[in-house]
Amino acid sequence: MTEQKYDPEKGYVALLGWSVNAIEAADKFDRRYVVVAPDWAEAYCKEHDIPYVPWNFERLNDRSFEIAQTLKDMGVNVAIPLFEETVEWAGAINSVLLDQPKLFGQSMLLRDKALMKRRAQLGGIRVGIFEEAHDRDDVIRFLKRVNQTLLKLDGDPNDPIHLKAFDKAGCLGHRVIRTPDEVDTIPDEEFPVLMESHLDGWEFAVEAWIHNGKIKFLNISEYVTLGYSVFVPATPDLEKYRPQITAEIEKLIKTFDIEFGLIHPEYFVTSDGTMYFGEVAYRPPGFKVFELLERAYGFNAYQGMILAFDPKTTEEEINAFFPKEVEDAKGYAGCFGVYPRRRVVSRLEMPEETENHEYFESHELTSPMEETVTKRTAFGTHWGLVYFFGEDPYVMRDLLKHQEELDFYV
Repeated sequence: MTEQKYDPEKGYVALLGWSVNAIEAADKFDRRYVVVAPDWAEAYCKEHDIPYVPWNFERLNDRSFEIAQTLKDMGVNVAIPLFEETVEWAGAINSVLLDQPKLFGQSMLLRDKALMKRRAQLGGIRVGIFEEAHDRDDVIRFLKRVNQTLLKLDGDPNDPIHLKAFDKAGCLGHRVIRTPDEVDTIPDEEFPVLMESHLDGWEFAVEAWIHNGKIKFLNISEYVTLGYSVFVPATPDLEKYRPQITAEIEKLIKTFDIEFGLIHPEYFVTSDGTMYFGEVAYRPPGFKVFELLERAYGFNAYQGMILAFDPKTTEEEINAFFPKEVEDAKGYAGCFGVYPRRRVVSRLEMPEETENHEYFESHELTSPMEETVTKRTAFGTHWGLVYFFGEDPYVMRDLLKHQEELDFYV
């Protein structure tokens, strides 16, 4: 890593979790930083002169205070969570570093989806019907009750319900259940789960950088197909909701008492323009949205996150850092997550029409490790991303949708 001239007037930040892109961004920035990651990162950090403190994030225990004290003794000002699993740790550490005990409680709300929904409801934010399930009978009861509420008659197809893990990121552990028979397929170890009614509408995500309780940059990420593809900025069709979306985010900031940092909420907007809150994460989004933002706008979203977390950041500095939403974008950046469509594959073969498209930029797909494709449970994990960039949001949207029909692994 490069020899860096840090600004001693600025904060010293700890990055919780391992992300090479976040480390490179911090390394090129004007803040001192340290990476807090498991033992396996040590050799890499030594080799590349990356400041590093080993820590195992597996479980919160009586040693949790120890890492906060270690960082405090080093002079660190704030901890920044890079992954869902480090959000509670950041809350616990920052409650010590910033001497604000409520930050730990806040991080618990931002981790437990059931608590999160209750808090949102208390703040007057619209959410669907939700409950916790401890076993399969709870799921069947909830499915029946939701469909009774919707005045379904015998023989009508059920409205689906969604099951989600309490504290996992994004699509992990997410299932859609339509019939009592499907409930039998849920393994015991997935309980307890959060159950929610299905919200019809257009699902989208937001990334908002917050400083002193105010939004400094708000991006709307458009999902083409959830779990498959996303692009930024959004089409004018979704961007027209920006004033409403901004008002919703302000309500969220107030309800969850968020003073600084980055939030990544998901919403549904119905055909009549009503906004429903899905969930909110206090960490960077998946699907490389930070990298897409850099491609579209030219700013580094990880550096923006460091600014939003650092208590020593000034208003002038953060205002100067972010571009103007949508107007300053040089084009539309999107990516598609590839899942093999066949049960048995032997090699990676990029479709010619994808590689030859003028919007195609790069991919990070690798040759298959094994020939049999494991069946996707719930939303599963994609095998790699394909990146696109271009001038027209509608061409981008249709192009990403079309990728679902192509075989990348044959």
